[in-house]
Amino acid sequence: MTTFSLRHLGGPTSLITYGGVRFLTDPTFDQPGEYPVGNRVLVKTTGPVASPAEVGAVDAVLLSHDQHADNLDRGGREYLATAPLTLTTTSGAERLGGTARALPNWTHADVGGVRVTGLPALHGPEGAEAKVGEVTGFLLSKDGLPTVYVSGDNASLDRVREIAGRFGPVPIAVLFAGAARTPLIDAYLTLESTAAAEAAEILGAEDVVPLHPEGWGHFTQGPETLAEAFAAAGKPRLHLLEPGAEVTLG
Repeated sequence: MTTFSLRHLGGPTSLITYGGVRFLTDPTFDQPGEYPVGNRVLVKTTGPVASPAEVGAVDAVLLSHDQHADNLDRGGREYLATAPLTLTTTSGAERLGGTARALPNWTHADVGGVRVTGLPALHGPEGAEAKVGEVTGFLLSKDGLPTVYVSGDNASLDRVREIAGRFGPVPIAVLFAGAARTPLIDAYLTLESTAAAEAAEILGAEDVVPLHPEGWGHFTQGPETLAEAFAAAGKPRLHLLEPGAEVTLG
């Protein structure tokens, strides 16, 4: 049984195998181009490294939110129609229907013997929900295995402190980074690099796998700044993956 492996598929999309259960995070499969969000346009700069058919069946999709094309695009929505279960926010489950299931903060669902717990997340500074909408993170746990934090598009270290207070230490952290910015809010909408390193320290993480630091024009920091921030912090182990690459831990 694989303890934990993650294949980075580009952007926020990854295929995680944990305790023998397969999870797909924030499915995005569309090609580069312009994607309107309200009165804004998000620009995708790189394409996917795998098609939905190549990804194949999973046990569940972990969807941080459904309202932005860089976390759920047209191809991702088509993929959800084939998935047996999508765990997401309450508002997202209502919008998506089908097999989408709300996972409110601190509640959990059992997926193949893995406990998936919904976690608080904030897609920007305090008060940002009114403009950007609801987002969520996830904790994966199973007896005898290291717990795994999947942040989703969280930019709040206070939310990370809440999570660490309940579940810490968390040995493996999958952190959505990239320091996203748009004209909507004059602040980072995802973790900037030094904040990602601080989040790892708060969690007591031993291994960190960043997602979402590339592939879209509204991301202001990439793998290089992550490497610098984690090198300055001195720990934990940082696994910077090119799209298509995979890491196995445990």
